Amino acid sequence: MMRSVHNLVVQSATEGEPVERNTSSSLRRGLALLDAVSAATAAGGGTLTELAAAVGVHKSSALRLLAPMAESGLVRVEQGRYLLGPRTAQLGRVYLDSVDLRALAQPALRRLVEESGESVHLVLPDLPDMVYIAKIDGPGRVRMNSYVGSRQPAHSTGVGRAYLAFADEAAVDAVVARGLAPRTGRTVTDPAEFRAGLKTIRERRYAVDDIENEPDIRCVAAPVFDHDGAVTAAVSVAGLATRITPDRFDRLGELVVAAGRAISQQLGAAPSREEPR
Repeated sequence: MMRSVHNLVVQSATEGEPVERNTSSSLRRGLALLDAVSAATAAGGGTLTELAAAVGVHKSSALRLLAPMAESGLVRVEQGRYLLGPRTAQLGRVYLDSVDLRALAQPALRRLVEESGESVHLVLPDLPDMVYIAKIDGPGRVRMNSYVGSRQPAHSTGVGRAYLAFADEAAVDAVVARGLAPRTGRTVTDPAEFRAGLKTIRERRYAVDDIENEPDIRCVAAPVFDHDGAVTAAVSVAGLATRITPDRFDRLGELVVAAGRAISQQLGAAPSREEPR
């Protein structure tokens, strides 16, 4: 939605005097109401009074805006409570079917490169491995050996553990059952320690590969969630251990979490989601 407001001057048919009118204000209020209905749907819907208060409009205005939404199927009314209607599911499916994850993630990935100064990756799971589907090199002269289409073990990589920390238990069990083979002298190979590490990742929201997959390479990664709140991918910054030092972990963690959240929102995840479902 455009953020600029276009004010048009229209001629009053009765008085012949120009009247300035913000032609997008009603649309903005309508979209705000639709957001309020969306937020209320999970709790059984919202009453007209509740929705009007949430948006800051009179009940009569809310009713006027909700009426065409109900007619088009964007909302429905059950026992006096407004909920999202079937039309939103149809629109959502059309959007999701048209999504190209790599193209959709490009703005967030480029912003992550600018903010971190490191190479970034976007990966998808093909357990027990992770598959790299996008890469943007950092501005430095040193280039990572990773490339689009390459595979790396989930258990020893930051992106893999960022994914597994929010995946279902069956996915974690399958990776552990295949064996936690050492990639470097720092790879975690004990199943109990590995699972404990996933718990830590869930708590802080990002994973760190501290020279555990490749010699002299560190990585900080975060999960990406889809419209259902299920983890679907992971995003990371990676670089030489001399550049990505432990004192940068927290800051880089903030950046990858923000990038993961931005991509998740493009996939339909709730903007306010703090914990995945």
